[in-house]
Formats: sequence, structure tokens, C-alpha cells
Amino acid sequence: MPALPAPVLSERRRTRQLMVGNVGVGSEHPISVQSMTTTLTADVNATLQQIAQLTAAGCDIVRVACPSADDAEALPAIAKKSQIPVIADIHFQPKYVFAAIEAGCAAVRVNPGNIKKFDDKVKEIAQAAKDHGTPIRIGVNAGSLDPRLMKKYGKATPEALAESALWEASLFAEHDFHDIKISVKHNDPVIMVRAYEILAEQCDYPLHLGVTEAGPAFQGTIKSAVAFGALLRQGIGDTIRVSLSAPPVEEVKVGIQILQSLNLRPRKLEIVSCPSCGRAQVDVYKLADEVTAGLEGMEVPLRVAVMGCVVNGPGEAREADLGVASGNGKGQIFVKGEVIKTVPEHQIVETLIEEAMRIAEEAGDAEGSGSPVVTVS
Repeated sequence: MPALPAPVLSERRRTRQLMVGNVGVGSEHPISVQSMTTTLTADVNATLQQIAQLTAAGCDIVRVACPSADDAEALPAIAKKSQIPVIADIHFQPKYVFAAIEAGCAAVRVNPGNIKKFDDKVKEIAQAAKDHGTPIRIGVNAGSLDPRLMKKYGKATPEALAESALWEASLFAEHDFHDIKISVKHNDPVIMVRAYEILAEQCDYPLHLGVTEAGPAFQGTIKSAVAFGALLRQGIGDTIRVSLSAPPVEEVKVGIQILQSLNLRPRKLEIVSCPSCGRAQVDVYKLADEVTAGLEGMEVPLRVAVMGCVVNGPGEAREADLGVASGNGKGQIFVKGEVIKTVPEHQIVETLIEEAMRIAEEAGDAEGSGSPVVTVS
């Protein structure tokens, strides 16, 4: 029998569709993971090197800052040589919007809250973008909200963020331009979630999710995960960026893991391991870390269970494609629910890695018949 599709929490909200380079964006396409380079964009080699690292980590779309003329001059080379679509990030100077479009960037992000006389430039921007087939992301941020809306609402409320984005989108629509993606970012997940809910109720544009200035890696991961989860649970969200005070590759890893956890992206390696307790008869932390390191880079979807006692260990290991239930100085190795061998504790890691490689090889030979899942308990 063919494998059943992985269950999801909710069907995607129906949206318009657009193409950012070769990446489809909208409800008919997979949710894409984005990040942003931290290099000086004018340093073409450094920027392309970082883009290559992000590409290798699984990033789908990359954004580069363009605050100066030197950065704008670098855009053509970066857009041409990047392996993934490049979005130019524009603030303050509308002339760089046109430079980015002319440079062949896959899309342009504009911040209407801080681009000088932005509304007066919409007609020209829409025409240039239409002529070149360049989508526009209207990116509203709580920290740079249009002064008119700050005066109206007093602060960056969900309603203010949504109104800003919808107003700008309506100006583009007046000029028959609809290749638009919207983001309304705030550092407070509760405000951010509500702003996106308002947008989802009032428009059918694809939405780019992000908790802006989410913070250091641990805090930012938590804030992004809970906010994205709340929205994706409602089918809201078409692209995501996890904004961390950490290397961009870490943003991509977290974003991919969030989507995989919700079955919104095909799962690869997943380690299921117990938190350990007084029942544990093995160093679960060390065991899980060593198995994870030994299987790093595996592309075949594998759920591996690494368990440290006889209470939940056998059950978790039996449910996984591959697992171990440890205790009394040894480990029972499970494959597809069956115990295939019992090995001494010092051979557990080696045995799990060998079996995982064998399962992956068999999956490659039987491509199209469903992917295995490995669980480590």
C-alpha cells in the first residue's frame, strides 16, 4: 500500500501565487525558509560565500541589505551568481528599489514606514516591477511604522501593522500590480500573531512570517516557534524567517526544524530521546549526542529513538524505524518494531549508526515506496 500523507494541523489558507525566482510562493507551494546575510553586501565575495553556506543548510530564499550605492552596485553580480533567489532589502532611499529591480533581484522588500515619500513612488515602482516581473514584499515593522499610523494608534498595535500593509497593497492594486507578499513583524509574538490573523481575514496575498528582533538563539527560537505554530495551526503563512542574534545558518536550521515538526516539510533525521530521570541506566544525553553527530547530514527521512530505561524505552523504540531501549549495561536494538539484536552498552552508538546507514541505503534502492523513519530513545 502507498504511504499515507503525513498529517497536518490545518489546511493552508488559500492565497494568490507568485514566483520569487524559481521558488513558488503561496498556498499551492511548500512553505519556504528564508534568511538574511550579515555581510556587507558591497563585499560580493563574502556575501556569495555566506549565501553558499545558507544554500547548503537548506535555505530557499536569501535577503541582502542595500543601504548604500556600493551595495546597489553589487546586486547584479550577487543576483546572477547566487544559487538561490536573492531579495534586496530596501529602506530610506526609493532609488535603490529601482536599482534592485534593474539588477535582476528575484524580489524586492520595501519598508513603507521609512522610505521617503513612498506612497508617491508606488506608481513608478509598480511599473518597474511589472516590466521586470519582480515581486514586491511589503514589509511592515513595529520599529519603523509609518508615522501617520503611530499617531492614529499611539503605538504599533496589531491593527496598526495590518492597516499599514493593507494600505500600501491597495496603492499597488490601483496600478494593477498584485505580485505582492506581506509581512507585519513585531518582537512580541502575541501582537505579531494577531496582526497576521487580521491580514489573513482581509486579503489573499501570501504572507511572510517573522518575529522581528526575536533575540539570542534560545529566546528567539522559542518566540519564533510559538508564533509560527499559532499561525501555521490556522493555515496562515507561506514563507518564514527565524530572526536570531546568531549566525544566519542557525536561522535556517531552526526554520526547517519548525516546519518538519509540523509535517509542513519532509522530515529528514529526527532524534527522539528521553529527557532522562532516576530510572535511567545509561547516559542518555551522551548517547543521543553521539548518535546525532554520527548521523549528521543524513538526507533520508529517519526517526531514531534513543531511550534510557525499560518503562517507555521498548514502546518508543518499537514505534520508530530504528531505536534502542537501554538498561543493565546493554541495549535492545529495534528495527521496524522488531528486536534484531541486543548489544553491550559500548556498542549501542556504533550499531545504531550501522543500522541507520543500512536503512538509508535500502530506502534509496526502493525510492518511491515511502521513506523510513528512525527514532532514537
